[in-house]
Amino acid sequence: MPKTATLILPLIALVLITSNCGSPECKTSNNIFATYSPDTKVYKDELVNQLTKTDQSKLTYWMSAYWSEPSTSPGVTEHIRVHLKGEDLCADMILDIKDSRKGIENVLKNKMLGYKGAEFKGLKFDTYQDSSKTEFIFREVSGIRD
Repeated sequence: MPKTATLILPLIALVLITSNCGSPECKTSNNIFATYSPDTKVYKDELVNQLTKTDQSKLTYWMSAYWSEPSTSPGVTEHIRVHLKGEDLCADMILDIKDSRKGIENVLKNKMLGYKGAEFKGLKFDTYQDSSKTEFIFREVSGIRD
């Protein structure tokens, strides 16, 4: 094999491996989503409000970030930020990973490396809301599509 091809093939493979999948573009007209960060209670409360008005079967969820942080209990708390898009909804959601990792074991194992921009299919989550905080708690996904 020529020396040029020997160098080019690994470079092409590297680009394909490290390239991100693309989530669809969307812009929000919601002032709360445009003004506040997705980790604030006011943003999360507005997201809960919008989700109750939305046909959830028409929502798509795209992974955008992963991070972990020390937990109050032994271990760490893991989070995945997803872009969600629907007919009249464009927002970000922070999913807290607590008891369930169903369908995202490899995402967590690899700390989302190679999964950024991939779509969650069949995402299920619970919402916990009280006067001091609002949380979206991951339950499961049925699949992940690049």
